[in-house]
Amino acid sequence: MTRNTFSKIVKKYIHLIYGDSINTSQVNKLFLTIEKIFKLKKKKNPRDQLWSEKDILLITYADSISNFGQKNLKTLNQFLKQFCREFQIIHILPFFPYSSDDGFAVIDYKKIKNDHGDWTDLKKITKNFKVMIDLVINHCSSENQLFKNFLNNKTPGKGFFISDKNKFKESVKIVRPRSSSLSKKVHLANKEAYVWCTFSHDQVDFDFKNLDVLIYFFGIIKFYLDQNIKALRLDAVAFLWKKLGTRCINLPETHEIIRLIRIIVEYYYDEVLIITETNIPSHENLSYFGNNNEAHCIYNFTFAPLLIHSIISGNSFYLKKWSRGMPPAQEKNAYLNFISSHDGIGLRPLEGILPEEEIGKYISFLKNQGALLTYRKYKKKESVYEVNITLLNSLQETYYGKDKFDMQRFILAHAILFSVEGIPAIYIQNLLGSKNDNSKVKKTGLNRSINRRNWEYDEVKYKLKKSENKNCEIYNSLINLMKIRKKQPAFHPNATQFTLQLEEQFYGIWRQSIDKSQSIFCINNLTKFKRKISLLDINLISTDKWFDLISRKKLNNIDDELIFDPYQTYWITNKRYK
Repeated sequence: MTRNTFSKIVKKYIHLIYGDSINTSQVNKLFLTIEKIFKLKKKKNPRDQLWSEKDILLITYADSISNFGQKNLKTLNQFLKQFCREFQIIHILPFFPYSSDDGFAVIDYKKIKNDHGDWTDLKKITKNFKVMIDLVINHCSSENQLFKNFLNNKTPGKGFFISDKNKFKESVKIVRPRSSSLSKKVHLANKEAYVWCTFSHDQVDFDFKNLDVLIYFFGIIKFYLDQNIKALRLDAVAFLWKKLGTRCINLPETHEIIRLIRIIVEYYYDEVLIITETNIPSHENLSYFGNNNEAHCIYNFTFAPLLIHSIISGNSFYLKKWSRGMPPAQEKNAYLNFISSHDGIGLRPLEGILPEEEIGKYISFLKNQGALLTYRKYKKKESVYEVNITLLNSLQETYYGKDKFDMQRFILAHAILFSVEGIPAIYIQNLLGSKNDNSKVKKTGLNRSINRRNWEYDEVKYKLKKSENKNCEIYNSLINLMKIRKKQPAFHPNATQFTLQLEEQFYGIWRQSIDKSQSIFCINNLTKFKRKISLLDINLISTDKWFDLISRKKLNNIDDELIFDPYQTYWITNKRYK
């Protein structure tokens, strides 16, 4: 792309964001400021593809694993090199100095919390892995110097936040993921005022109507990418632009800002991915692909709660209905799939997919497994926003009671994760086989702490190497599935996917490689019963030879029946890559 073309696109987005509030002279000045921030354009060496079937992502905190007397990032690097060589991308959750929300109330965007180490420690991880970090762009800590300056009318920070002399009118219309009040009373220039707080009173929202805020974050982006960061996760980005009288979510200006970020990042840096975190209903979430000009990847938030529901109910009806209707991602877009994360199981993505009665049953079931509930308020009505529980605990039994197949269900969930269209992401607590950490909840007072255990490195090494241990069984099972997946071109994130029309006790998809040379039929028994399927029902081509990638067995006769053990998965392929 030439500088002239780049300039035209950037200026177009700026006009679309700020409209009549900005004139041509200001637009030109802003463009020159952007050029000055990012300086000279480097020679680029782009890959033909941004991702492949080999890409698997690990989600972790810097201190998910610690070693007494050692900086956490150094310990994490040791763990990654010893146990995580099958991963290509590591998402390290916020490691900055913070005041609350386990890192998402950022005090200083350019510093690393002392317990974790420094940028040199992080760069050592980037030598062996692509690293994704959070751009906490919607808000910052009330202890951030920017906010302190705002209160005292000093720069930088002056005008950076949304304030009003009264509580914000029409706030009842605003969509938020919390039940706390939107307005926080502050003392501003010797007078009382209110500031906008979408998430908590310790997390104060930026005002992107102020051009200086946009410029500030371009500087932060430049700083991160210069540390060899390869992916930016735009945290809570759906709430970025505010306009009273609207729902203040998914506004057009938000989308234009994402487009602006992407074009600038693509112009100046090789192979850096923009990922949006938008825990909202599926059809709204899809809009963050834009026309292949917004996020490279979007978090596939509906997949996790829907998959868990299908497994505990033993019924794929809603999962199949949803997956049949999901559009394939375009060539330079991909879904980021996960079944557990540092947050809870979000319920908003189920809106319009599961009936309300079924959602209520689902919540009650998970609560009986030890889950904690987090609420939000909308139009003066409270409802469950997310369910906080580990994946292992959520699958320890089903709607039909306890049994001996909890491990099989856990592995089944990951087998499906590794097979569906998109890039799979594994949360470190799943890799280690963590259960509900109620002691940490008691200590922190935060529901989300239930799935944020802090492990000692020596304990991790012991559990993952002791073969008769459940943690070791989980780890080895997941690593084995990952090794198989990474060799199959039909598991490319953009390879064709088709949902099979099987009875509801099964969930099955067909994947085909981009060059059409390999097909894989991924079929999963969602029940504790032995079941069978006629191979004729899945349309295996008679002239091909078929194998199961997991059991490594040949299918000698396509007229036979395929027998499934409880919660068993088959990956049946016509071309096996070793």
